[in-house]
Amino acid sequence: MKRIIYAAIACLTLASCEDFLDKQPIEKIGTDEYFKDEASLDKYANGFLNSYTPGSGAITRGDGNCDIIEVRATSSYLYQPVWNPTLQGGWSTGTWNFVYYINTFLERMREAKGVSEETFAHYEGTARFWRAWNYFELVKTFGAVPWYDHVIRSDNQEDLYKPRDSREYVMDRVLEDLNYACEHCYSLSAWLNNQKINRYIALGIKSRICLFEGTYRKYHRVDPSTGKAWDPEYNKDNKWLREAAKACEELMEAGIYSLVSTPANVSTQYRSLFTSADVQKQEVMWAREYSAEKNVTHDVTWYFTSGSMGPGWSLDADFVYTYLNRDGSRFTDRSDYKSTTYAEQFQNRDYRLQQTVISPEYRKLVGGVSKLFAPDFSVGYTGYQVIKFNIDDDSYEASGICWNSLPILRYAEILLNYAEAKAELGEFDATVWDRTIKLLRERAGVDGTRPTKIDEYLQEAYFSPDDGNNKITDCDILEIRRERAIELLLEGRRYDDLMRWHLGEKLNKQWYGIYVPALDTPYDLNGDGTNDVCFTKGEAGNEPGVSYIQVGGSSLYSLENDTSGRLLYSVGRNFEEKRYLRPVPQTALNINPDLGQNHYWK
Repeated sequence: MKRIIYAAIACLTLASCEDFLDKQPIEKIGTDEYFKDEASLDKYANGFLNSYTPGSGAITRGDGNCDIIEVRATSSYLYQPVWNPTLQGGWSTGTWNFVYYINTFLERMREAKGVSEETFAHYEGTARFWRAWNYFELVKTFGAVPWYDHVIRSDNQEDLYKPRDSREYVMDRVLEDLNYACEHCYSLSAWLNNQKINRYIALGIKSRICLFEGTYRKYHRVDPSTGKAWDPEYNKDNKWLREAAKACEELMEAGIYSLVSTPANVSTQYRSLFTSADVQKQEVMWAREYSAEKNVTHDVTWYFTSGSMGPGWSLDADFVYTYLNRDGSRFTDRSDYKSTTYAEQFQNRDYRLQQTVISPEYRKLVGGVSKLFAPDFSVGYTGYQVIKFNIDDDSYEASGICWNSLPILRYAEILLNYAEAKAELGEFDATVWDRTIKLLRERAGVDGTRPTKIDEYLQEAYFSPDDGNNKITDCDILEIRRERAIELLLEGRRYDDLMRWHLGEKLNKQWYGIYVPALDTPYDLNGDGTNDVCFTKGEAGNEPGVSYIQVGGSSLYSLENDTSGRLLYSVGRNFEEKRYLRPVPQTALNINPDLGQNHYWK
């Protein structure tokens, strides 16, 4: 720890590979060139934005290690049967330097001249927002961590070698920081620009963090840092869920944001949130903006379409089945839902399905000409190939340069957070349904009537027989989880959801692809009159335009019933109870043994 802190003190540059604000942060943060006036405070705060705002990878690739996305490779942490503190990183200078940067700012910002108290409070709120953000990421990863609300001095042995503070203590400090940001960060129109931290972004992130902590404590019987039961007095009033609901209510009542929802655009409006160059500010509260003109771009389309470099993202069939029919009925109520063809699975379904993966109606520009395009099994292994963030033009696939804005926080998540918090509190009713889930479903062309009958398919999907929790019998909670998985798919929320619901075991599931009626029979997947794919155990055929996929033997694939059935594919994950938290790295323990190791990693 000592070396880590020394290095953080010596590292005095705020930097970013995506300088999206087009402002260079000042490098000499320890000199009097800082903290002179409001402009210097703003410039310093822009350094936080550059350093801590998620980039394109963090925004779009966070679900690559979850249960409903199939990929070529997964995190070594999840597939290596043996993992130990020696292999673990994440406790380095780069992890902890936010303590120095943010606390330096908080300690010295009031040296600036000619600044009103309101302005000071805003910038303090901004800094405390980022401190809460960074600490929450550490808590998700390691559980209990040391809390520092001041600059660590090189001669302060107590600070340098302190043990970890309790999860309760750290999260209470996180909540204090968020509450300050929610109260004092600007809500002026000039700050509603989707980039700079404002009151509404703070409220939204507060709802996310509080919902995580509230449900984590409900579904985990013990604190994984200590292996001991939670203190029943600490959260006896469900304060985390109540704080989550309160933050959502403030946002909803403000009336600043609403869902992008026009019935005439029902088949395209959901995906437009992720493929448009301009941020759709009606719904998108916080985003990373890009510009072809300013040469500020990303490679997301290339990443999701590359057969050689990308990990081959596609959806698991078990998840695809959860999309409702447009009349609100369940696809899984069909007795033959597992043996329906690729084309049948898109008929009269939730419009978000065809806006998330390639459907039989999907078209893109190929050499400048619009063409129907079938799933490419060299890119997506299940047949449900992801398109949610993609520009529908093959030129962007080759160049690796895209300009569409990428949402970090949407109003849709606020509605989902509110619905879940109220349901977990036992306070969900028709009014809450109408204000949240109904709106999301109707935006997707699905009947918004509130179900009253338990969906047994979802009940099994959200149950692990070994986790100590009973099957969920609350119909609303199940429907909220269905909606959350579909609406926020590929936006980096799913892994955290599984962790807080104590459903990490789902990461080990068998993955399923499209239904294959028979071997050695070419299929026209998109109905354009040309066959697209053929599955075989023998030699590849030579029909033009057909991809021949080997199954069985040493192939990646097999079929559920050997010669027919759903595609089977797996990367062999090894999630177990102790992996809900990562171990404290051995490098950190060597420097400061008083940090102690997480219970299940001792």
